[in-house]
Amino acid sequence: MGVRASPPLRVNIKDMFKRIANGLQLTADELINKVTWPTWDELQSSAIVTLVASALIALMIFGIDSVFEQLFKAFYSITKG
Repeated sequence: MGVRASPPLRVNIKDMFKRIANGLQLTADELINKVTWPTWDELQSSAIVTLVASALIALMIFGIDSVFEQLFKAFYSITKG
């Protein structure tokens, strides 16, 4: 048994650029005609919800971190003797 080698790939540059241009055209068409963009009021509302949620999560993480800090300080003060 010998080694089988695949034939070399033949790349058609013109066809490749046509396919890329077609893909870009389809993408632009979808972004312009098919995507529903939010209104300014919807965008502001979403931004406020995101800001409030981020602040609450940050406060929760701060609280949990503070509790663990105190627990570890107490643990290490006991183990040091």
